[in-house]
Amino acid sequence: MRLIPSSYMALVVFAVIAGVAIGLGMYTFVYAKGYSYLTNDPNACANCHVMQGHFDSWVKSSHHNVASCNDCHTPHNGLIPKYASKAYNGFFHGLAFTTGDYPNPIRIKPINHDIAEDSCISCHQAIVASITPPHQEKLSCTTCHSDVGHALR
Repeated sequence: MRLIPSSYMALVVFAVIAGVAIGLGMYTFVYAKGYSYLTNDPNACANCHVMQGHFDSWVKSSHHNVASCNDCHTPHNGLIPKYASKAYNGFFHGLAFTTGDYPNPIRIKPINHDIAEDSCISCHQAIVASITPPHQEKLSCTTCHSDVGHALR
């Protein structure tokens, strides 16, 4: 009887584990409609029930006709930062929703708040320049306008 070399067995075990991980990842991506997040369709943001309230309030907001989710919540400085941000958030959103470890209502994290602030400033540059004296500390748009994109609950 011939024994199977341990290096060959290790390769087989690794291949099986990698195949299961890739298969589960692909199944989860399809089941969770991960492909929809590659688009600019705001309906994709409501794939998860916890986001439905934010989507509904955006539909009623003053920005509904001029900005989609990506316009405010992804960087404006190129495709790589935009999709890196989407991948980062997608991974952690998926992890949070899978484990159930998220606040309800969901809250924006500091890194994403900074991206949204930069978006506000980018679109409203003329207004911001006229109200922010250069010697003052940077103001947060959401200090006064917490319900503009969608209402906080």
